[in-house]
Amino acid sequence: MTEGQYKFNPAGINHGAFEWQGRLSDFDLGDGHNVYMQVRVEGHDWVRYYGKQKQSVWMHHSNWDGAERYTMDAYMRACRDRGSLRPDNCSPGQHFANH
Repeated sequence: MTEGQYKFNPAGINHGAFEWQGRLSDFDLGDGHNVYMQVRVEGHDWVRYYGKQKQSVWMHHSNWDGAERYTMDAYMRACRDRGSLRPDNCSPGQHFANH
């Protein structure tokens, strides 16, 4: 992801969400696989946000835990979807903290 930005919204604004944006690009045009971002906030599993094969797409999303007033920890990683027969390749998770 390029041109990436993030912020932790305070309680009462956008659910106190971890808000992020950036450009996700599929650089390996000949591999036949799509790319996606995964985001996880405390207490929840990874959520996928798919890009478009052989293209760049702008993403802007918010993730939060509805049981909390604001988000304290979030993780992000970029992945390549290799289909159902092979495991996906993902970058190491990047940790973001609002402490």
